Amino acid sequence: MRIGKLYIERPVILAPMEDVTDRSFRKICKKFGADIVYTEFVSAEALRRGVEKSLQKMLFEEYERPAVIQIFGNSEEAMAEAAAIAETYSPNYLDINFGCPAKKVADKGAGAALLREPEKMTRIVASVVKAVSIPVTVKTRIGWDRDSINILDIIPRLEDAGIEAIAVHGRTRSEMYKGTADWNWIARVKEHAKIPVIANGDIWSAQDALAMFDHTGADGIMIGRGSIGNPFIFRQVKELLQHGAVTTFPDFRDRIAVAIEHLRCSVEFKGEKYGTLEMRRHYATYLKGLPRVSRVRDKLVREDNWRDVIEILGEYEIECEHYAREGKIKEYAEYLNDHSRRLVLK
Repeated sequence: MRIGKLYIERPVILAPMEDVTDRSFRKICKKFGADIVYTEFVSAEALRRGVEKSLQKMLFEEYERPAVIQIFGNSEEAMAEAAAIAETYSPNYLDINFGCPAKKVADKGAGAALLREPEKMTRIVASVVKAVSIPVTVKTRIGWDRDSINILDIIPRLEDAGIEAIAVHGRTRSEMYKGTADWNWIARVKEHAKIPVIANGDIWSAQDALAMFDHTGADGIMIGRGSIGNPFIFRQVKELLQHGAVTTFPDFRDRIAVAIEHLRCSVEFKGEKYGTLEMRRHYATYLKGLPRVSRVRDKLVREDNWRDVIEILGEYEIECEHYAREGKIKEYAEYLNDHSRRLVLK
């Protein structure tokens, strides 16, 4: 897949996710093989006003490259100005969010709401492309609802406006994250697009990733929710694509160790208070499926001291050693197969 000067064959990409893809999580995913990482989406209006929290979202380290900043908004002027600001942070390319289904975004006419206004969508892209010298891409959905799927009409408009790649989540805005992502529509996008297509939606395992490539013919894939608590998925996808088999199967020790590493990164980047608080959303996914985990999770989300959190996790690892000897912990491969949703496509 080529975007500007960047070329990566069949890249496996970390999707932008609000309150998830901060510097600490991106560092973890990069460690496990994510080819490209995206920031959380950043409000164009907040950038114009110089809101410090939004400016902080655009910071990244050199080891994260290729790194992408994603912006959202519903005004041509605001998006162009925000794009110019974002460019000063030197991302490899800039992405426009036309896919976020969240009410707080869509109700303001941004994100997926712009799928109902293709002309405005096109004008925004054109203004952003004109405002920067780096490549511009788009992430979107297939339409507003099932009665108004218009992605095939939108593609040539955005291509003419100057985008260099498009990432497509195989759901409409109305579907939010319910049901199953429609990979057939992504395949149709690939058939019609002249630019690289990145496929997104319901990749929960390495097998899902391979199936997504095979089914859609996409140039790259993007993993979102499937990476939360499971950054190992990037390494596993690479193993399957390059060697035909997954050989890395992290156990409870690995999962707890990465949760601790993630916490340390969060504290490093955000300070002890916020770094500890914002990690609370991750423990459930890191520890999902382990014995008697709800009791431990309750302790973790009540603890304000990050060092005590590490102690709790260490004690739980010792506890899990006993469960493992008693055969009460599933093998990681079995756990993944239980949760994969796309091993067989109909």
